[in-house]
Amino acid sequence: MMEERLNYDEPIEIAEGIFWVGFSDTYAGFHCNPYLIVDGQEAVLLDSGSRSDFSTVMLKIMRAGVAPNQIRRLIYHHYDPDLCANLPHMEALIHSKDLRIISHYENNLFINYYSTASPKDCIEKDLGFEYRFSSGRRLTFILTPYAHCPGSFMTYDTKTKILFSSDIFGGYDTHWNLYTQIGEECRNCAASLPCPHQKRCEIQGMLEFHRRSMTSTAALNYALDRIEELDISLIAPQHGSILHTPISRQIAIQQLRALDSVGIDYYLKEVGADAAQSPENQ
Repeated sequence: MMEERLNYDEPIEIAEGIFWVGFSDTYAGFHCNPYLIVDGQEAVLLDSGSRSDFSTVMLKIMRAGVAPNQIRRLIYHHYDPDLCANLPHMEALIHSKDLRIISHYENNLFINYYSTASPKDCIEKDLGFEYRFSSGRRLTFILTPYAHCPGSFMTYDTKTKILFSSDIFGGYDTHWNLYTQIGEECRNCAASLPCPHQKRCEIQGMLEFHRRSMTSTAALNYALDRIEELDISLIAPQHGSILHTPISRQIAIQQLRALDSVGIDYYLKEVGADAAQSPENQ
């Protein structure tokens, strides 16, 4: 019912003062989710997006009532172009001497290739793993190394208890919704098609994404360990759908922990299977 009321052409407020400002293409197969946090006259934009999404993202920011020069920080959870490529356009329109970029130093090395104009703050060395708005509201940063980049991290808003999880809980999905469709009936799902409950399998796309995009089972489980330490109201990933219910979060974590091969292990398993079937070995 929540999805039926959403207008993806407008910014969508997922909590008080927090907006999804992304681009919706229902059948794209891979979605990127920029988020805007507004606190008084200040705003922080997370993972601003690709070059092609710039006009959509900025229009939605302004429709949310935020002038570009109110954006004080751009947070980038890693350095992939789907997060960072519109950075130069953002800088040009924000046009503020107060603008700074927040990421990890491992990421900032590559983010400099998008732009050197704005100063870069490292979440670890410069900020001590937190950013404070002038109101005192805190964003804290949690390292998730090698999930999937060396400097990958997540952002936790201490006011709303929203976790911006970056690639964790992302998924491939050709029938996308902003809010997850994972429910209690998915608890013991084997992520097989067709679904016995006659619904599309969102879990399958999530598992496939993590098998291919995370570097290893150890890196993924380390990130999940950090997530389970937090008091979370909802999880807003950079790809895929928002996990807005306790059940969806529990099931997603359960399913990801059950993956038998991730990253390099998945690759070696697939290569090994292909090699065993090659004519030379028969």
